[in-house]
Amino acid sequence: MIQATLAVLRRDLALGLRQAADLVTAVGFFAVAALLFPFGVGPEPQILARIAAGVVWVTALLAGLLSLDRMFQPDAVDGSLDQLALSPAGLAGVAVAKAAAHWITTGLPLVLVSPVLAIMLNLDPAAITTLMVSMLIGTPCLSLFGAIGAALTLGARRGAALVPLLILPLVVPVLIFGVAAVEATATGLGARPHLMILAALLAAALPLAPLAAAAGLKLSLD
Repeated sequence: MIQATLAVLRRDLALGLRQAADLVTAVGFFAVAALLFPFGVGPEPQILARIAAGVVWVTALLAGLLSLDRMFQPDAVDGSLDQLALSPAGLAGVAVAKAAAHWITTGLPLVLVSPVLAIMLNLDPAAITTLMVSMLIGTPCLSLFGAIGAALTLGARRGAALVPLLILPLVVPVLIFGVAAVEATATGLGARPHLMILAALLAAALPLAPLAAAAGLKLSLD
């Protein structure tokens, strides 16, 4: 099962890197949306420093949502999903591979770009490392929860609009503790409790989200 899941992951990574539109769109949206905030709230460094963590986290989550509806859609259209469902990986393994590929091609680039935007928004330099660590833990949750939403809306009309409505309530705790970790570091407090809660959310999502996504895929394929 593990080898079959890894094979699906390698296939999706190859397709994602060959067609980099989703990556460019996500990173471009992330950068543009974050840099619009100084125009809206003003260029005062103190104000920007206060909202920097929230701006980076919110725009990163929104950017990650852009390609979630296409996580399973292309394979469902060309019939590959039916074959993958019969593979040793099973639907749960397929969901894990798809979520991992989404995070590597979308979530990880957002994490790597986040320090640049944080500096431009005047975030305390001491909190930038915490920002990256919190996003490294939190953004995989978005991909895992996104697999659930993409599976449930597979084949639905206006599925692209439904996925964010299903996923955003699930990622609110991730957003809260991710921002809290950065702000705790910026104010001289320890970020460890918030990062531990983020890690607990990820530990819960890793086994449960693929099972929920597999059940949604099964309903869509039946």
